[in-house]
Amino acid sequence: MNVFSGFDDTIAAIATPPGIGAIGVIRLSGRDAISIADAIFKGKRLSGQETHTVHFGHIVAPENGALIDEVVVTLFRAPKSYTGENVVEISGHGAPYILQKILEAAVAAGARLAKAGEYTQRAFLNGKLDLAQAEAVADLIAADSQAQHQAALQQLRGGFSGDLAKLRDQLINFAALIELELDFSDEDVEFADRAQFRTLISNLKFQISNLINSFRLGNVIKNGVSVAIIGKPNAGKSTLLNALVNEERAIVSEIAGTTRDTIEETLNINGVLFRLIDTAGIREHTTDRIESIGIERSRQNAAKANIILHLIDVTDPDTAAIGWLEPFADKTIVILNKTDREEVPLSDIEHRASDVAISAKKNTGMEALKELMYERAVGETIRTENSIVTNARHYDALSKMMDSLAAIESGMNQNLTGDLLSIDIRRALHYLGEITGQVEVDRDILGTIFGKFCIGK
Repeated sequence: MNVFSGFDDTIAAIATPPGIGAIGVIRLSGRDAISIADAIFKGKRLSGQETHTVHFGHIVAPENGALIDEVVVTLFRAPKSYTGENVVEISGHGAPYILQKILEAAVAAGARLAKAGEYTQRAFLNGKLDLAQAEAVADLIAADSQAQHQAALQQLRGGFSGDLAKLRDQLINFAALIELELDFSDEDVEFADRAQFRTLISNLKFQISNLINSFRLGNVIKNGVSVAIIGKPNAGKSTLLNALVNEERAIVSEIAGTTRDTIEETLNINGVLFRLIDTAGIREHTTDRIESIGIERSRQNAAKANIILHLIDVTDPDTAAIGWLEPFADKTIVILNKTDREEVPLSDIEHRASDVAISAKKNTGMEALKELMYERAVGETIRTENSIVTNARHYDALSKMMDSLAAIESGMNQNLTGDLLSIDIRRALHYLGEITGQVEVDRDILGTIFGKFCIGK
């Protein structure tokens, strides 16, 4: 299904992150990768070496032989490489200047600069990865939590693709029998057992529905959970932020309205990232223009957040609720704070409606709060060995496949002929194939997918 013609050129890029490091890597991939490397590498002649071997030598400028760096070169011959092409990786010292000079030497010797994600795109088009696995590469690189890492790794290793392949094979088997019936339409025979087909469609709908429903969890894993800390001035919002992240990130003061702008910090709970947003204190009337802007941002953050932590000061005699929070009750955790204060009777705490009671200052109740946040966001123990949909493109394709399965089921209930059923069957197979790239994928879609990768991957 290669939508591009063959690759006649060789690409080169710095494959390690920007900045100074002990080692930096320049990667070449393409038909002429080995001969181009030979033109700038002084050591063993690479064209005469076996695949998966490592060689010490020097990189020199091709135009005048000037020494650039002392390097180690790793050789991968096609098709036994990441891209399926000849690949040479040059490991040199990690100074940005040196790496740039090595890259310039490779380009001068005949390579061209790689585009974002072009190595993985070539791996996909050369059949080394399917499209879902290729997208998992980007997720794996971007992972900054255990759950993200495990979900991306499971997809990269083919777990998700394997599940889809099983579904596709089952549907293809019946599609073939339906198509066979069309060849014998004059004889009015049925090769596909309609009762078995109904059972298959029912099973497919159940499995696709589970994958679609997993997207909520997958979205949490991939993008994290945004948490807005909302409350009146001096309710202890900044103290709570500091207590949760165990660091003095926000200014704590007895002066009302200290927090004028939002402060963001991340918290890892059981492998899931929570993005905490400390907002300006909410009070109905203020003459301070800057504080008013901060309060408006608090409202905006509350509306966009996945979870709202509504912090209430139990010592505050004003018990009036924040009215505009009512529409967000389903995503709000009500927290009673300052329960350590001696002037607060235990009965006052027990009779106030809340989800959890804490003392942010004394750091008590924090674990209970974290458990509640995790339960509200995730609702279950994450089992990353199961297929979890983390990609919006996959979710969209699965939703369209579900519509096609419903159309097949409806057609069977209406006793439609095989030629009409086969249209919806092909459509369902198409949407499954879109996810893994088993059907032709539009060039623009591929450009969007691989354009999100970093240069050199």
